Amino acid sequence: MAVLGLRSLVRPADTTRLVMRSVAPPQLAAAVMLAAGGTVALAAPQDATLRVVGVCLGVCIVGAVGTVAAGSWQTARYALRRDATAAGCGGDCAACTLACR
Repeated sequence: MAVLGLRSLVRPADTTRLVMRSVAPPQLAAAVMLAAGGTVALAAPQDATLRVVGVCLGVCIVGAVGTVAAGSWQTARYALRRDATAAGCGGDCAACTLACR
């Protein structure tokens, strides 16, 4: 997750990559969550039950997946709004006969 997030931030930004770049922060947040879960699992005492470690890892994994899903959803909404603006007046309301929002 961290590699994908950093890769999206480093690459030059055209329109498609600009949308992909906006997914990078949720990817990096998910990477931190997964790293925290892995650290807790490795640092847990040996007498800790598998159930406790499993719950901790489960919460981290669900949180990471939820974060990436929410970030992707927000990015899709942004891309759709951007496409709608480009298809309409292109952001220039003064020269457009369509109603701007």
